[in-house]
Amino acid sequence: MEWQPDEQGLQQVLQLLKDSQSPNTATQRAVQQKLEQLNQFPDFNNYLIFVLTRLKTEDEPTRSLSGLILKNNVKAHYQNFPPTVADFIKQECLNNIGDPSPLIRATIGILITTITSKGELQTWPELLPQLCNLLNSEDYNTCEGSFGALQKICEDSSELLESDALNRPLNIMIPKFLQFFKHCSPKIRSHAIACVNQFIIGRAQALMDNIDTFIESLFALATDEDSEVRKNVCRALVMLLEVRIDRLIPHMHSIIQYMLQRTQDPDENVSLEACEFWLTLAEQPICKEVLSGHLVQLIPILVNGMKYSEIDIILLKGDVEEDEAVPDSEQDIKPRFHKSRTVTLQHEGGEGEEGEDIDEDDDDDDDTLSDWNLRKCSAAALDVLANVFRDELLPHLLPLLKGLLFSPDWVIKESGILVLGAIAEGCMQGMVPYLPELLPHLIACLCDKKALVRSIACWTLSRYAHWVVSQPPDSHLKPLMTELLKRILDGNKRVQEAACSAFATLEEEACTELVPYLSFILDTLVFAFGKYQHKNLLILYDAIGTLADSVGHHLNQPEYIQKLMPPLIAKWNELKDEDKDLFPLLECLSSVATALQSGFLPYCEPVYQRCVTLVQKTLAQAMMYNQHPDQYEAPDKDFMIVALDLLSGLAEGLGGSVDQLVARSNIMTLLFQCMQDPMPEVRQSSFALLGDLTKACFPHVKPCIAEFMPILGLNLNPEFISVCNNATWAIGEIAMQMGRTDKKDEGDCSGSDMQPYVGLVLNNLVEIINRPNTPKTLLENTAITIGRLGYVCPQEVSPMLQQFIRPWCTSLRNIRDNEEKDSAFRGICMMIGVNPAGVVQDFIFFCDAVASWVSPKDDLRDMFYKILHGFKDQVGEENWQQFSEQFPPLLKERLSACYGV
Repeated sequence: MEWQPDEQGLQQVLQLLKDSQSPNTATQRAVQQKLEQLNQFPDFNNYLIFVLTRLKTEDEPTRSLSGLILKNNVKAHYQNFPPTVADFIKQECLNNIGDPSPLIRATIGILITTITSKGELQTWPELLPQLCNLLNSEDYNTCEGSFGALQKICEDSSELLESDALNRPLNIMIPKFLQFFKHCSPKIRSHAIACVNQFIIGRAQALMDNIDTFIESLFALATDEDSEVRKNVCRALVMLLEVRIDRLIPHMHSIIQYMLQRTQDPDENVSLEACEFWLTLAEQPICKEVLSGHLVQLIPILVNGMKYSEIDIILLKGDVEEDEAVPDSEQDIKPRFHKSRTVTLQHEGGEGEEGEDIDEDDDDDDDTLSDWNLRKCSAAALDVLANVFRDELLPHLLPLLKGLLFSPDWVIKESGILVLGAIAEGCMQGMVPYLPELLPHLIACLCDKKALVRSIACWTLSRYAHWVVSQPPDSHLKPLMTELLKRILDGNKRVQEAACSAFATLEEEACTELVPYLSFILDTLVFAFGKYQHKNLLILYDAIGTLADSVGHHLNQPEYIQKLMPPLIAKWNELKDEDKDLFPLLECLSSVATALQSGFLPYCEPVYQRCVTLVQKTLAQAMMYNQHPDQYEAPDKDFMIVALDLLSGLAEGLGGSVDQLVARSNIMTLLFQCMQDPMPEVRQSSFALLGDLTKACFPHVKPCIAEFMPILGLNLNPEFISVCNNATWAIGEIAMQMGRTDKKDEGDCSGSDMQPYVGLVLNNLVEIINRPNTPKTLLENTAITIGRLGYVCPQEVSPMLQQFIRPWCTSLRNIRDNEEKDSAFRGICMMIGVNPAGVVQDFIFFCDAVASWVSPKDDLRDMFYKILHGFKDQVGEENWQQFSEQFPPLLKERLSACYGV
C-alpha cells in the first residue's frame, strides 16, 4: 500500500512553508521551532517529498523550499529515517527527475546528491543505472533532469565512482557522456562536458582509456554558439594541459589560436576560464617553445583584460573618493592568520627566512573584490609569463605602455600602472633603463584625483622598491617615501590600505636607510591611528611591526618611544582578551619589543602578564573542551600561539631583564603543557620561547630540563619542518648553557650536565642532516646544534663524526660569521681532536668550511691551524701536495694565505 498524506497534516505543512517565506523575523523563529517539533515524526519527511514531487498545483518556490528543508533533514538525520521513508523519498526522486519545472528538477537533483553523500551510493544500486537509462529519454525534461543530477553526483563523488566498491560504473558512464557532446540541446551538451571534466584532474582510468575521443569531441565543440558550452570546453583544455599535455602538444598551435579568441569572449565567464590557460601553460616546461610565436597576439589581449570592467568599478565604488569616515562592515575584514615564529640564522647580505614560507598573496591589489575575475587572472598571467620570457616580453609591451600610462581615460591609465607592476619581477633587468624616467611619473600618479589610480600606483611602486633602494636615497627613495606617507593619510580607505602595504614592503627593502626619516615616519603612522577604521588599523599594526623589524635598535630613542608607545598601549588596554584584533597588535608589539630592547622595559610588565594569562586561559579552555566536548567550545589556539611569540619577543628584546617577570609567573609550567600540545603551531612557538628563555634567564629553565629534553627529542620529526627546526635550535641553546655551568677550564672535558641527554637527540639529528631535500634553515640549525652538542660533550658525539661531517660542512659554509657558527665550529674541532679518523675521508669538505670564515676569533683560528697542520704532517708533504691539487684555486689561495698550508 503506497503512503498517502493526511489532508489536515498536508495543509499544516503547506501553511508552514508559506510562513517560512515571510520576511518577519518573529514568524521565522516560530517556523524554526515548528520544524524542530515536526522532525520528531518520521513521516514528516514523506509530506515534504510529497509537496516537492506531487503537488503540481502549488507554486514552484513553495515546492522547492519543501525539497530544501528535506535536504537539510537528510543532511542532519538521514541515519534515523525508517527504511520505508527512505525508500519512498528515493523512489519519488527518480520518478520525478523530469519535472517540467527547471527549479524543481534542480531541487530533486540536489536532494539525490545529498542522499548519495550520506554513503548511499553503495546502498542505492539502481540509482546510477536508472539515471544513465533516463538520459536516453525522448522527453527533454527527463534527459536534462537526469544529467543535472548526474553532474552533481560526479562533482561530489568523483573518487567513489572510480572505485571497485561500485564495480567501476565510470567504464559505462564516460563513453555514455561522450555520446551527448553532439546533442542538439546546448544545456545537455554543457552537462555532458561538465560531467567528464570532473574526472580529468584525478586521471580516472575510464577517461584515460577514452582520452582521444574526448579531445576530438572537445575540438568539435570549439565554435559552439552556447557560452556555457564554450566555458566548459575551455575548462577541460586547461585541466588537460596540467594532466595530459602529451595529448595536446600535436594540436598546440590551433589550441593557442582558439584560446586567444576565447580570452576575448564577450561572456566574461568564458574569457576568465580561457585566461586560466595562460597561467597553466606558463608552468609547463614547453611554455617558451610553444608560445614565443604567439606573444605578439597574446600580450595586447592580456593587457586589455587588465582594465577594470564597468561592473568592477560599481562594486568597488570607484566613484567614491572620500570614505574614511564610513565604518567598516565586519564581513569586509578577512580573518588573519598568525604566522608562528620560526628561528632562522643570519645569512650573507640579509637576514631572515629564505624561501621557506614566503607570503604568496603579494599580488592582491584589490582584495575586497577578492573574487577571481578577468582583470586579476590577466594580471597574474602576465606576471608568470614575465617570469618565463623575462625581457623578451618587453618589445611587445613597451609600445603599448606609453599609450596606456599617459591616457586621459583614468581606467586605461590605471590598467597601464597595473601592467608595470605585474612585469616588475620578471622584466626587472630590461626595465632598469626606463625606471629613472618612469618612477617620477608613477610617484606623480600617487596624487591622481581618482582613488583607484592612487591605490594601484602604491602597489606598483612597491614592486620596484628593491631598485628604488639601490639608488642614491635623494633620487627616488625620499620622494617616494614622502608621497607614500601622504597616501597613508589619504581620505580613501582603499588608498590607505594600499599605501600601508606598500610602505611595509619599502621598509623591508630599505631597512636602516629609513633611520634619518624615523621621526617623520612615526608622526604619520601615529596620526593614522586616530584616523583609521577597523580593517586598515590591522594593516597599520603590520606596517609598524615591519618598521621595528627593519630599523631594529635605532628605534630605541626616547623621542621615538614617546611617539609610538602611548597609542599602542592605549589600543592594548582597549582590547578584550577574546578580541581577535589582539593578534596583529601582539605581533606588532613583539617586533617593537625586540627592536626597543631596554627601551621597552617600562611597558613590559602588563604586556608580559597578559600574555601569560592568554596562554593560561587557552590551556584551561582546551582542557574543559577535551573533558566535555558537548558542553564547551574548542578554544581558538591562535591566542596562545601569538602570546607565546610575543613572550619570545620580550625575552629576546629584554634579555636578562625578563628574569624578574619569569620568576613571578608560572610560565615554565605552562610551557611544559604547550610543548605537548597536539597542534604543531603551538609546539613550534613553545620551542622558540624555550630557546629564548634559555638564552635570557637559564637559571629558571635549568630545573625543568629533565622533563623538557624527552619532549624535545620526540619533536625532532622533519614531517613538521618548523616544529622540528625550533626544537633543534632550542636543544643547541640548552646545550650551550648546560656546558657553561660546569666548564671550569677548556681542558676539562670530563663531562657536562648535558651528557645524560645526548642519547635522546643525537640519532635523530644525524638522520635529519643526512635526509635529501631538507630545507636550508633546518639543515643549518641541525648542523649548529650537532656542533654545540659536540662542544659540550665531545666524547659522546664524536664517535658519529663520520656519519655527519660532510653534510655538516656543506650546510654551514654559507652562513656568516656569528656566535652560533663560532660555537658549532669549536665543537667540530673538539670532536676531531677526540676522533680524527672520523674526518679523514671528507677532509676536503672540512677545509672548504674552514675557508668560509672571514675572521674567526684568534683561539678558533688556532684550532683550525692545528687541525690543518696536523693532517698535513700526518700524510706527509707529497701526499698533501696531491691532496691539495683537488682544491679549487680560490680555496687553495685562502688556506695558504690564512693558515700557511
